[in-house]
Amino acid sequence: MVLGVAGLSVGLALGGVVLLVALGWTLQRTVDEEAFRTADAVARLAGENALPDPLPVAGGQLRVQVVDSAGRIRAASIDADRLVPMVRPDQLAGEGRRRTVVPGQRLGWQGPVRVVAVPARVAGEPVTVLVGRSTVDVRHATQAARTVLLVAFPLLVGLLAVVAWRVVGATLRPVEALRSGAAEITGRDAADRLPVPASQDEIHRLAVTLNDMLDRLSAARARQRSFLADAAHELRSPLTNMRTELEVAQRLGDRSDWPAVAADLLVDTERLGRLVDDLLLLARLDEQPARPAGPPREAEPVELGGLLAEVAARRPGPRAAGTAVSGPGSPASPVVAGSPVVSGSPASPVVAGSPVVSGSPASPVVTVAVAGPAWTVGVPDELRRVLGNLVDNAVRHARERIVLAVEPAVDGAYHLVTVTDDGPGIPAADRERVFRRFTRLDEGRARDAGGAGLGLAIVRELVRRGGGTVELADAGPGLVVRLRLPVLPEPD
Repeated sequence: MVLGVAGLSVGLALGGVVLLVALGWTLQRTVDEEAFRTADAVARLAGENALPDPLPVAGGQLRVQVVDSAGRIRAASIDADRLVPMVRPDQLAGEGRRRTVVPGQRLGWQGPVRVVAVPARVAGEPVTVLVGRSTVDVRHATQAARTVLLVAFPLLVGLLAVVAWRVVGATLRPVEALRSGAAEITGRDAADRLPVPASQDEIHRLAVTLNDMLDRLSAARARQRSFLADAAHELRSPLTNMRTELEVAQRLGDRSDWPAVAADLLVDTERLGRLVDDLLLLARLDEQPARPAGPPREAEPVELGGLLAEVAARRPGPRAAGTAVSGPGSPASPVVAGSPVVSGSPASPVVAGSPVVSGSPASPVVTVAVAGPAWTVGVPDELRRVLGNLVDNAVRHARERIVLAVEPAVDGAYHLVTVTDDGPGIPAADRERVFRRFTRLDEGRARDAGGAGLGLAIVRELVRRGGGTVELADAGPGLVVRLRLPVLPEPD
């Protein structure tokens, strides 16, 4: 504010100087115009040989002389000197209209006198009309204006400083409230917010925006704390199991079945490794910036039918009869019960009862149904991870049957991939919640039978980054996962 008042003072000072200069120039110009008008009128009388004596002038501020080339005064006004010209002889020499300033003592006045000279002729003889005009009134007007400015300037600056202080103080008061409110925020209380002024101005919008940012930061902190707590809990469970098994085996000594202990530890280690891999994947996805519209740079064409066949072939369990499978670029062909499912090639009919992958009798039957070639664009490893997580989730909950299907897009922009199981399904109220991290429904809380609750969260993140969508729906009975993936664009 001090700098603002100082700048305003400098501006007012410069404005006052300009005003005084302009006022003096304007008054001086008025004096010259009045003197020239009088000189022109006397010159016309001289040209008509009608010079009166004394010369008539208006007011007492003008004095007129008509001087010939020898310096003699031919005519003069009533109060003008009839012996000595107003200007020196050397100042009379010259042609054209001229103006000069002489001391007032030559005319009996105080202060400088403005004298103008206009050439004329009397009876063919060249003469010069001299008109003197006192500038005392001009000087008095200029001095009065200077005095007024010198007195009013400090008062005006002081008044403006007070007004600026009050206005700036009223404007910055909400900013100070925001600053003090921000200083009081510790981050421990989720309800900490900045005060919002009642005025609907830029400060109000700034406070609202900052509070929205605090809400987002608070939500991010809550998610981070929840993620850390859940991750610590999930990591502690297999470590606790491993420690318990080792402590029991150590107490039993030679009576311990060390091969069984090693097998159990291997299971817990594998589970711990999967959990760590999932956590690292989610951490990398969170750190990566949002991708622009379009497929990622490492994306490539992928045939969904062949990818489904590859994922199904890697899961234990028998295959169903009547399956239609198409590899990349190949038409659909029937598959007999027990036939192998190979990614990238059409299925070959084999004799019923000869499954390729051995599985438990209780394993659900996996069916791959592909209506035709369906090409998408994406990262193969990410798509394989998405389909693998969905199939693993379906295997854990299905009773007898799992159907993997692809419906190629006809005129739309997305292929539809569905994973359907005949399990207990998921209530409609929980179908969005299960995509959150470390979320398990009550029926799936047994950690030995289920995962850590990260599979569907990984699916949504990968699908969203690939430009697709995923949703859950009722299969009656069971659950169907609808996965929409972008169609491979036509080459230009």
